[in-house]
Amino acid sequence: MQKTPKGLRLHIGIFGGRNVGKSSLLNALTSQAVAIVSDTPGTTTDPVEKAMELLPLGPVVFIDTAGIDDMGALGEMRIKKTMQVFERTDLAILVTETNHWGEFEEKIKNILHEQKIPFIVVFNKADLAPLADDTRQRLKTANLPFIAISALKKEGIEKLKELLLQTAPKEWFNPPTLIGDLLPPGELAVLVVPIDLQAPKGRLILPQVQTIRDVLDNDAYCMVVKERELRDALQRLNRKPKLVVCDSQCVLKTVADTPEDVWVTTFSIVMARFKGDLPAFARGLKAIEKLKPQDKVLIAEACTHHPLADDIGRVKIPRWLQQYVGGKIHCDVCAGRSFPENLEEYRLIIHCAACVLNRREMLTRIYKAEQKGVPITNYGLTISFLQGVIHRCLEPFPYAKLCLENGEMS
Repeated sequence: MQKTPKGLRLHIGIFGGRNVGKSSLLNALTSQAVAIVSDTPGTTTDPVEKAMELLPLGPVVFIDTAGIDDMGALGEMRIKKTMQVFERTDLAILVTETNHWGEFEEKIKNILHEQKIPFIVVFNKADLAPLADDTRQRLKTANLPFIAISALKKEGIEKLKELLLQTAPKEWFNPPTLIGDLLPPGELAVLVVPIDLQAPKGRLILPQVQTIRDVLDNDAYCMVVKERELRDALQRLNRKPKLVVCDSQCVLKTVADTPEDVWVTTFSIVMARFKGDLPAFARGLKAIEKLKPQDKVLIAEACTHHPLADDIGRVKIPRWLQQYVGGKIHCDVCAGRSFPENLEEYRLIIHCAACVLNRREMLTRIYKAEQKGVPITNYGLTISFLQGVIHRCLEPFPYAKLCLENGEMS
């Protein structure tokens, strides 16, 4: 559980005004001194994350935020950081003190409602004052789950954990599959994994490992080969596999070596469905056909890896785009949690596979792009499109293929 990637954990955001005990609550929930606790308002500056196993929810990551009622220029920066946390929050805890409910609590409540984030109201410092009957009645009337606790004395923490379980989004307990729905039990998937300069030493990249696990979880089995051995491996089988999944950078050779009656796609396309919205990404591809020299394209990376000399996002995709368009394309790069607000400046956004993001944050980015009227797609679909094999790679996903053919944003 402790090795579960953050992108696959339930993200629980802790929000509230300054000095209501958010950091104390985080420490009580985790039974560790994760966050600095002080009577001085504004002690928490940047969001503090703590990954842990919270039974029976499983792997989660708690995010302690700065008070949204902070003041001054520095306070505005803290508030901006806190507002970004909403974008990746699956389940929220709204913390205040017993019998205190003001404009800041109303503001957070409204944000959570607007963004459809399930949440619990936690009245902290119940050891100092009990929760009034009229406050209880008001929250019950509003159908808001709530609890009174003392983070300092660790009173009510176990009941709070039970309430988190009851309030967690239902989809958390029935997570989507990577390729399990494409691969009936007993069927074979062949995974094509290049071992080159970009392959991490001694291990496989996260989407490849996740796909292997997904195959096993669905009672199917897989064979892992490098791109040069695919043709020979397929010839040795006494029956054809159901599916071939490859790295995007060898998609052209993989498609050529895979029989026409066998599905083929890429890890990045599979991740586009798992973490984002594959039909929206497919529609976004049509924007490539409309690109002209001097247009601006945003390359969005979720992680902050050190780019190699022939980096896929910063070098190869821009080069292939310019070859396709026949002129200079201006490609800006954003990495990590930074996602530009000036999206309207771009003709297209090309996002990575989002391995390190949770699905909610990726869907938020898609929503922001659609609000600005900017098409968005991902690395794998872009590469398959530019290599001329996108229709083949979308055969396992007929609705996404239809969206590509229609090519209109919803």
